[in-house]
Amino acid sequence: MHLLEAIILGLVQGLTEFLPISSSAHLRILGEFLPGAEDPGAAFTAITQIGTEAAVVLFFWRDIVKIIGNWFRSLVGKIPRNDPDARMGWLIIIGSIPIVVLGLLFQDQIETTFRSLWIIAGMLIFFGVLLGIADHVGAKKRKLNDLTVGDGVIYGFAQSLALIPGVSRSGGTITAGLFMGYERAAAARYAFLLAIPAVFGSGFYQLAKSWNEPSVFTLGETAVATGVAFLVALGVIAFFMSYISKRSFLPFVIYRIVLGVTILILLATGVLQP
Repeated sequence: MHLLEAIILGLVQGLTEFLPISSSAHLRILGEFLPGAEDPGAAFTAITQIGTEAAVVLFFWRDIVKIIGNWFRSLVGKIPRNDPDARMGWLIIIGSIPIVVLGLLFQDQIETTFRSLWIIAGMLIFFGVLLGIADHVGAKKRKLNDLTVGDGVIYGFAQSLALIPGVSRSGGTITAGLFMGYERAAAARYAFLLAIPAVFGSGFYQLAKSWNEPSVFTLGETAVATGVAFLVALGVIAFFMSYISKRSFLPFVIYRIVLGVTILILLATGVLQP
């Protein structure tokens, strides 16, 4: 039964990681409806995100190779330091600093307090509304070449809000990008690239930390969930990048609000425990 639950959670992780609806919130909520009715835990969530992030690496492989290669070449003076790809490498490093620092400072709260369903429901609603506002008022004119160091820092702090389940890593960073006037596709592209160091760092840290610790799922079951998440995420990334180039985020906004309100009702009526 645990293996089946792990597969289901891996499927949901792959489906929701890149949509602005918070994969960690969905895993936390879904855990309450599985036979064991247990929170799969922050470690399980972080490790399965290795699978979805591997899908990002595969999907953006050419971009990533250029960014890393030109970043190193700029360090040794083979190309100008203001080369767009080398510059993007620095912006990803700078944008990753906030989530690393805040993740270490608030590690205990991330694994306990922040996983309360009351908080998750509130974050789903609040950041859903915020995404809708940003999508409506954002100029959507700036491209990734317009990205500044200051913008990278703002993106970084927006990404760090995803340490709270319900915010959404892609949702938080895309919302920040829209408010700063970036195109939908540009905001999403940088959000996906920016997530790579943070997700891999968090995932492998949790993997090492939980290697000999008891958890809801065994490492084998978690590995299966991670593989499922990887395969599903590949299709979701392609769909999402195509979708947002032509359409608004309104369906995701509505979904977040409906889900958040539903969870609040279930909590208030005692059907769910926080």
